[in-house]
Amino acid sequence: MVENPTPYDDINGLIAQLLSEVRQIFGDRLAGFYLFGSLVTGDFDRGSSDIDLVAVTSTEIDEKEFEALRRMHEDFAVKNREWEGRIEVAYLSAAALKAFKDRRHRMAIISPGEPFHVIEAGKDWLMNWYTVREKGVVLLGPSPAALIPPISKEEYVQAVKEYALLYHERIHRLPVHRPSQAYAILSMCRVLYTSRTGEQVSKKQAALWAMKEFPQWAALIQQALVWRDEWRDEQVDHAAALPQTQQFIRFVVDP
Repeated sequence: MVENPTPYDDINGLIAQLLSEVRQIFGDRLAGFYLFGSLVTGDFDRGSSDIDLVAVTSTEIDEKEFEALRRMHEDFAVKNREWEGRIEVAYLSAAALKAFKDRRHRMAIISPGEPFHVIEAGKDWLMNWYTVREKGVVLLGPSPAALIPPISKEEYVQAVKEYALLYHERIHRLPVHRPSQAYAILSMCRVLYTSRTGEQVSKKQAALWAMKEFPQWAALIQQALVWRDEWRDEQVDHAAALPQTQQFIRFVVDP
């Protein structure tokens, strides 16, 4: 494991503790463990950002291991209350990761707001695997490029655009809660940036760029940055901002 994968001593200790417990479950069958997300791409916010990890196993996860992981994550949340609901770990086999473009595979995952569960993951995870492959920090195992097949910049940009379309399709089911709106707005800023430049940056960097490029949306984007920092503030009218948030998503899809 990298001795100090992040600039935060307590988070480094947390990740080391989690890796140790995952290794106890899989032993030598844990082929790789990687850190990605805002701790890697930049603009990590201790008050609201998640810790994003992926564990790659040499074989498929069986029911016994799934139950062991579920119990481990429940205990881990009890021991680390500050980070409860803010740790995402995806577990999948090396074979599934290698073939993700061609077919869907079972992937066990714990993510913010959801219990440990199994999903079917495939090409819809391309954006995540692109980030892991290009910028992931190795905590155990080989370089992620040895496990994840090549992903072209064109494939990544196309996936980002499809992500925006998915948001647009669900626009009338967008969560009203302001932090959820902030996440949508800042994600759309990143869609705009990537669509224009082909590059990947953090949500905050994309937001600052979008405020200059699209001054008509600068006030809304600035509000989203404030909402992200003040996510615990409940003394607000969450629904009041929703129409403009929806309008911004429509603009991103069809500027």
